[in-house]
Amino acid sequence: MQKRIKSLIWGARIFVGLLFIFSGLIKLNDPLGFSYKLEEYFEVFHLVFLNPISVFLSIFLCSLEVILGVLLLAGFYAKKVVWGLLLLIIFFTFLTFYSAVFNVVKTCGCFGDAIPLTPWQSFSKDLVLLLLIVFLFIHKGAIHPFIKNKNIQIGITAPVVILTIWFGLFTYNFLPIIDFLPYKVGVNILEAMKIPKGAPQDVYVITYTLKNKKTGEEKKMSDQEYLKTKIYEDSHWELIASSDPKLIKAGYQPKIKDLNVYDAQGVNYNNEIFGNPYVNLVAVAWNLDKTNKKALGDINAIAINAVENYNIRSILLTSNSAQDAEQLSKKMKLMLEVFYADAVPLKSMVRSNPGLILLKNGVIIKKWPAAALPTYDELEKNYFSKDE
Repeated sequence: MQKRIKSLIWGARIFVGLLFIFSGLIKLNDPLGFSYKLEEYFEVFHLVFLNPISVFLSIFLCSLEVILGVLLLAGFYAKKVVWGLLLLIIFFTFLTFYSAVFNVVKTCGCFGDAIPLTPWQSFSKDLVLLLLIVFLFIHKGAIHPFIKNKNIQIGITAPVVILTIWFGLFTYNFLPIIDFLPYKVGVNILEAMKIPKGAPQDVYVITYTLKNKKTGEEKKMSDQEYLKTKIYEDSHWELIASSDPKLIKAGYQPKIKDLNVYDAQGVNYNNEIFGNPYVNLVAVAWNLDKTNKKALGDINAIAINAVENYNIRSILLTSNSAQDAEQLSKKMKLMLEVFYADAVPLKSMVRSNPGLILLKNGVIIKKWPAAALPTYDELEKNYFSKDE
């Protein structure tokens, strides 16, 4: 029995440790994306005053997942680590349970954009982890380190902590190492917005409520049953109510489904911008109030040269109002044409505010964050030509 318990403890340690490491690294690959998810929860719980520190909390929580996972596998500081895991999983389980029951946050962001989970899938996953961590908590005295020397333990733990936090800071400043978003390099934006011919469509059901005129009996049936039984031909039954259409099976979902770019007059420019066969520079500053003004100025300087020397169309996409954008444009003397789109797709286009995208024939050729913008000379050498 004792041997079996030890095997179960090891199994739980490996499963929980690896899952926490994987989950933490996936989110640390895109800490800005997870910070957006945290802000959704802050809004639900009326904690929007925490929004300014959402990035800090994102890197902290994701780093904590990785660190605790590594320490659990190593067996270092077992009691403290298991306590930390227990508190963390209780917190996550509460959030996913609340999301599932009240349908307030559609995806929890547990594995970032790499593996989207529904609220109920997320809650189920956290419930399994909670049971395993409670088991480890009960048997925390049986978790032993593979190295007992305290100095060596510190010597291993310190680099893990430093490297984990550094990774989160690096990807925050220089874009995700692996881009799981719809707007990754190589994607043709217009093609990614299309639904192929013959693709499965969304399936909805409408529930009808009918009443028998003689007996007063009421019954409900789906719209398909209503048509199949032809009960509408029976004069004894009358339709007294119908529900709103309810989605029961999702059809094909295009990779990009929420991008609509407009000018100040509300004219859609999707085809003109993303169907342009030439090289285009697209600056994305979803929030002009919080954008890095110096970086935006650098992008503008690139645009001025690109327009003058190669007649390359250079635009700015933002979710701000036309009035705010016009004021900033005049103040900074922007050469960029300004267009407008919802904040959600703009946040996904490039994890930087501002960021720069190079498009050709609607295909994303390259992306740069504010912290690593290219020089005009680099763009000219590698991407521009007189033939454009």
